[in-house]
Amino acid sequence: MSHKNQPADALLKDKVAIVTGAGQGLGRAYAQLLLDHGARVVISDPGTNRSGEGATEDVIAEAVRTLRADSGQLLSHSGRLDNEACCRELIALAVTGFGKLDILIHNAGWVDYQLIEEQDEDFIERSVAINLRAPIWLSKCAWAYLKHSSSPRIVFTTSDRAMFQRYAQPGLVAYAAGKMAQIGIMNALSQEGEQHGILVNSISPVARTRMWGSAQPPVDLKPEWVAPGALYLASPLCQDTGYILRASNGQFTATRFCENPGVVYPTDLTRVECESVADIARQWQQIKES
Repeated sequence: MSHKNQPADALLKDKVAIVTGAGQGLGRAYAQLLLDHGARVVISDPGTNRSGEGATEDVIAEAVRTLRADSGQLLSHSGRLDNEACCRELIALAVTGFGKLDILIHNAGWVDYQLIEEQDEDFIERSVAINLRAPIWLSKCAWAYLKHSSSPRIVFTTSDRAMFQRYAQPGLVAYAAGKMAQIGIMNALSQEGEQHGILVNSISPVARTRMWGSAQPPVDLKPEWVAPGALYLASPLCQDTGYILRASNGQFTATRFCENPGVVYPTDLTRVECESVADIARQWQQIKES
């Protein structure tokens, strides 16, 4: 780690953040920007391969060596996050090392392809572990500490390839299911965290990283061009909750699933009334457009 001086008015001065999947790519870019803005950061990465298998501490060790941080500003963790005990260990490392927790960014994930007729339990389990179990266990273990933060933030990670049918790809069933799961977790926790001031959002990043299959530094779709979006969601500047920030090539757009005007849920959708399947078939075009 190379030493640098933080500006006195750093955006995240005295904030403590955790970034999962921070050994490479987007996670490392997020961690560097958090460090640059004064946060104390715990980076976590099990060192698995692109398919989420195996483990090596070399990945996180290289990240520690190359990230620019002041002495005492950076801690690392190389364990897996597929059960509550492992997630509790990571949260405890941040709280023990830095005294508190303000920011949780769950960036860890994996992309691999398996057609529906070839799906096997181990393949699905890898997606469930990192995209469903990990964010729930991490949030559970972090919750009590976030409730005591002056600006608590959680950032999950979803994907355009899960949210939009036009970007879906064959073989990405398990991946898409996991990324949509994090939107559901975000929605639920944004409500649960409201009384405590815990803001919960998601980022949907596009970047040429190892998960993309890129081995060389990209000339476009750079991870560092996505990182400001994650920084914003993690910072006191963000005052919204339950939003998805799409980030690609230095461009950003925020979205969420919004209800139609006038709906009184669940009794009145204020839309097309039908009494039979024949009614639905006859009015299908109007139903689609309403």
